[in-house]
Amino acid sequence: MSYHRQNRVKIKIARIFNTYGSRMSANDGRVVSNFIMQALQNKDITIYGDGKQTRSFMFVDDLIEAMLRFMATDNMVTGPINLGNPNEISMLELANTIIGITGSQSKIVHKELPEDDPAQRKPDTSLAKHILNGWEPNTKLEQGLAATIKSFKNYIIST
Repeated sequence: MSYHRQNRVKIKIARIFNTYGSRMSANDGRVVSNFIMQALQNKDITIYGDGKQTRSFMFVDDLIEAMLRFMATDNMVTGPINLGNPNEISMLELANTIIGITGSQSKIVHKELPEDDPAQRKPDTSLAKHILNGWEPNTKLEQGLAATIKSFKNYIIST
């Protein structure tokens, strides 16, 4: 905002929440890529705590749609706006969903929950929906995970 005010340039500020998709790095340390790689290799899937903590995940195609709409807004609309998926899933549900889609033999193992791990992460996307003409993520989690898993399978084959 300071750069915008000082130099009078056009800006857009978006807060991007957990996004996943086909071209994400298989080894980036994020929960989706970790779970997929563990499942594809039939390794134990690590859940911290009881797995009831929730997160929300948005497929990359939905993020791109939101960003294109945001960039097309009037210059007076600068944000910040939250771009994410307001639908939550527990870590345990995510792991089981990925095991199901991959057909993995992975087992879920629990480790101690880190002290600073939040119980919930859910973006408030009401401003984005208002500013971006009704935008909301459309890709169902299972559909996005299936596409991501397919690309990760290709990654494993090519390495």
